[in-house]
Amino acid sequence: MGSGSSGAFRRRVERAAELRTLRVSGLTLQEEQELAAAEEKERDLRAKFDEATRAEYLIRDAMAQGKFDHLKYAGKPIPGLGEKYDPDWWVKGLMQRENITGMGPKAILLRTEDAGLDARMDELPSEKQVRELLDDFNARVVDARRQLQGGPPVVTATRDVEAELRRWAERRAALAADVAKQEALQTPEARRPWWRQIWSGS
Repeated sequence: MGSGSSGAFRRRVERAAELRTLRVSGLTLQEEQELAAAEEKERDLRAKFDEATRAEYLIRDAMAQGKFDHLKYAGKPIPGLGEKYDPDWWVKGLMQRENITGMGPKAILLRTEDAGLDARMDELPSEKQVRELLDDFNARVVDARRQLQGGPPVVTATRDVEAELRRWAERRAALAADVAKQEALQTPEARRPWWRQIWSGS
């Protein structure tokens, strides 16, 4: 039995089940015939249009109802469209959307950490903590160079601990001088405790 004849047979079986249901529900023969004619007309109407025309109609109908008005990228270019194919696009997209950090090849992570290392050192209050931070960073750079696990090469240089400590001390001294200069520029009235200012003003 071909696929066309099996489809016709299935429709006849479905139609027979519908007619049996209608007889149980108490419809007259004329009402059944009218219902069958209406269904046949609807089937003929569906057969006249192919899937592409039907899809086009549904899209136009949805546009007329305003279902596409508030989409996320309405009027904007779709991100990543036209770029070279990247097999890891979904992982990179997930990391960007969820703001996941600390994952990825060691070479890239170390390069990113190296770019922000001065700011991290400036937050530390003592020379001992800065030395520990630099020793840890240098050890991880050397370890990443030794392991050959694929990925981009490690081009991040180790830091000279003594030179970095001198630069850290210079930055701290410059910051302290800046704060002292700002305090010197304040008026004597502004340097008085707040309770004295209130007391003398009343």
